[in-house]
Amino acid sequence: MGYGDETWWSRFAQPRLRAWAEADKPLHLVEQVKQKEDPDPKALACYGLLVRWATEAQPSQEQVWLRFVDGRPVSAITTPFLEWCCAKLHGMGMRVLVLIWDNAGWHISRAVRTWIREHNRKVKQDREGVRILVGLLPSKSPWLNPIEPKWMHAKQRVMEPNRTLSAQELADRVCATFGCAHEKHLAIPKNVT
Repeated sequence: MGYGDETWWSRFAQPRLRAWAEADKPLHLVEQVKQKEDPDPKALACYGLLVRWATEAQPSQEQVWLRFVDGRPVSAITTPFLEWCCAKLHGMGMRVLVLIWDNAGWHISRAVRTWIREHNRKVKQDREGVRILVGLLPSKSPWLNPIEPKWMHAKQRVMEPNRTLSAQELADRVCATFGCAHEKHLAIPKNVT
């Protein structure tokens, strides 16, 4: 079972949080602003899949798999993410991914639906790989996706109250928080003419 979603990791916006402080020494967060010479983007887009499975030896296991995106989530990046997830699952000996996600345009686009259908047809024909069964969450119901609270808690953990993190530092902190490797970023291939 996999719960998919995307999020943005801001280098400047601070997440909502509560903190204890001495009465005479209130906590002050410094508002961060992007400097003109800063080459990094203001925020990093990230695909995530919360994978849950069970075996006889361990009845309940879960991992979060992440892939950062150069740009923003679009259908042309969704399909390589799904392909990467299926390859990881195949390496674990899994045969089916029951994918639960929302109705984002890049999830329900014709390109993604066609890719999933062709992928499943190839897996069935070759008898090799991981089939994808998609379940869509109702519109505007993020509380039904268990990866959503993981995003919120991780954003609080990776924040830096006194300075701006570089894009690399932010991505490394996010991956460390979820205990996963910082994989190569997904990007839309540039057309070569």
